Amino acid sequence: MKPIILLLRPLLVAVAIFVFQLATLAQSSLNLKDMDNVRISLLTCQPHDEVYSIYGHTAIRYQDAARGIDLAINYGMFSFNKPYFILRFVFGLTDYEMGIEPFDAFCAQYASYGSGVYEQELNLTPEEKLAIVKAIDTNYEPQNRVYRYNYFYDNCTTRAREMIVNHLQAHVNYTPEKIKGTSYRQIVHQCASQTPWIRFGNDMLLGVQADLIINRSQRQFLPANLMRDFEGAMLSNGTNTKRKLVLSSGWVVKPGVQTTSSAFPLSPTALMLVLAAIILGTTAIEAKLNTRFAWFDALWLLLCGLVGLLLFVMIFSQHPTVRINFQILFFCPYTLLYIYKALKKDKEKQFFKGIKIWCILIVLFFIGGFFQHYAEGIVFLALSLLIRYLYLLYRHHRA
Repeated sequence: MKPIILLLRPLLVAVAIFVFQLATLAQSSLNLKDMDNVRISLLTCQPHDEVYSIYGHTAIRYQDAARGIDLAINYGMFSFNKPYFILRFVFGLTDYEMGIEPFDAFCAQYASYGSGVYEQELNLTPEEKLAIVKAIDTNYEPQNRVYRYNYFYDNCTTRAREMIVNHLQAHVNYTPEKIKGTSYRQIVHQCASQTPWIRFGNDMLLGVQADLIINRSQRQFLPANLMRDFEGAMLSNGTNTKRKLVLSSGWVVKPGVQTTSSAFPLSPTALMLVLAAIILGTTAIEAKLNTRFAWFDALWLLLCGLVGLLLFVMIFSQHPTVRINFQILFFCPYTLLYIYKALKKDKEKQFFKGIKIWCILIVLFFIGGFFQHYAEGIVFLALSLLIRYLYLLYRHHRA
């Protein structure tokens, strides 16, 4: 059963909005002295079992002790109920929204998941606090709340970072990096290490750009990376005076026990090896019987072509990291044109002409593997189909 605070969450959010609007009306009278009662913190939430949350989450805590205000500023508000949500997400047309909610309700939600919430109170001057408060106020105006979400480039974490860093009167100096030469794909792999099929799905959609080396600022799209960078960062304004960015830190919600849903029993590699064995076994049976199972070819042309259609439409996505994907050389929409020819005996000559072109594309697919990391196990599937069709082409040529 969910905590009562979660059941009352919609009401609490409405109250929070009302309180925030009252605070906004009073901001014209705020001055630097009022900032002594204000605390601004970065909140980093641990991942949980939902697919969209396995990378964690970031928010800002705004606390005004004098006015009794304690809110979470959240840049990750969205709704699955919006029309064509999945399709819009694939094409990079998803709009997220800045929202506010009571801090206690925000924490209760993550406590119910078993996810910890780590708070880093920021060591800000009154001028910096006031600038951030005014920026939050402006950002919460109806015309400014909604933004075009992009997972790597403009997400809940980068929005929170910019809200803080862009309103400091000092330069942020991060500690020297211990890990260098990281790509977007490597970070995604680290986060999805315990969920192989989510990792597989990401690798199917991510193209060659996801394997390029990214800098520190780009790596801060991940909540844990930003939290770690903030923890050791120093602020300087050109003088010898320096101060820590984080005044104090600790868990406001301690990590709990998370429930995980049952996963598919086979790993991607195991499933691809099973499919490869079926393909090679079927080819061996055909060789012994001196025949070709036309329905078997039609099935693989259909499956690979449908996956290829998805990769093709991703070319037009607003996510730059999915546009150039060498896996489309194997999963090629072109194969859909030869399903009918595969089934008709009198079209066999045309079928084998199409298969020749597909074999060339599969060879290019393997060459592309030197530049792009492919989804787990896909090479075994591609190799088995290449062997099958090279054999069928050889037999057809001899006949």
